[in-house]
Amino acid sequence: MDVAESLIMERVGGVAHLRLNRVRALNALDMAMITGIARALAGWREDPTIRMVLVEGEGGRAFCAGGDVRMARQMLLDGNPEGLVRFLAEEYAMNGAIGALRKPWISLIDGICMGGGIGVSVHGSHRIVTEAAVMAMPETTIGLFPDIGASYVLSRMPGALGLWLGLTGARMQGTEAVECGFATHFVPRESLARLREALLAGELDAIGRFARPVPPGRVAELQPVVDRCFGAGSVPAIVAALEAEDTDWAREQLAVLRRVSPTSLFVTHEMLRRARHMDLPGCLAMDVTLARSVTPYPDFAEGVRALLVDKDNNPRWTPASIEEADPARIEAMFG
Repeated sequence: MDVAESLIMERVGGVAHLRLNRVRALNALDMAMITGIARALAGWREDPTIRMVLVEGEGGRAFCAGGDVRMARQMLLDGNPEGLVRFLAEEYAMNGAIGALRKPWISLIDGICMGGGIGVSVHGSHRIVTEAAVMAMPETTIGLFPDIGASYVLSRMPGALGLWLGLTGARMQGTEAVECGFATHFVPRESLARLREALLAGELDAIGRFARPVPPGRVAELQPVVDRCFGAGSVPAIVAALEAEDTDWAREQLAVLRRVSPTSLFVTHEMLRRARHMDLPGCLAMDVTLARSVTPYPDFAEGVRALLVDKDNNPRWTPASIEEADPARIEAMFG
């Protein structure tokens, strides 16, 4: 067993068991975790005796709540934007290595899984959620964009679901995560321990035995209105479509769009448009380019401050509104 402060790796027969272990931080990724996973991946890829990888989060509350954005903000405040870009590029390279692994990568998601947690799971072969799972890409709330290669996944969701999730950061719970495509299987929490035991014994087909069918539910019900509004073609057109819809759900979405970073909305809309024609490595390369231009922009440090540092939930965005956004500035961010 290899035990580090934030990462636990254990080999059980032909199974590599990886446990994210920053419990107080809801297993948010730090540099040690990212480099540790990357090194392990390089070894597992070439080791014929490793047949599958099983990934979990310790503590019972979260799989992984994301990246350590407080640390990222501090790097900016310390005058080290290049260090932040290097940190993110390392994370994106690790995400790409998961996607390139030609062995089962099985994530047991029981609790919060957002941002960087999506990156550790969604590019693998099996993403198993319980009813306690909550999956989301809420980066627009902190002045960022859905990174970690999420644009590859979001842009391939049915209709305009990916745009809805990417722009608003809407949370998908339990079976909803399977409906939209964040997850591949639903297993009741009460069965998770037995599934884990079977997987550690090398029984990959146990997933099929323990998984329960996911019939059309809330996501399917929302699909027509999501397509109608979030498929409108641009951020201003989405706002207009939601205003015309005149329902409680539409008003809730409008309130979210008015609350998050306007710049992040335009960047996210454009990156998902481009991602439809890219493979995963291309999407991750786009993430690096955007990290270089978006993280030094005032909204990221301000968004993290408002949401996670001072917690006043009163960010002062630049510009302050969707109507003031400059399309030329957005285009320049893509290099």
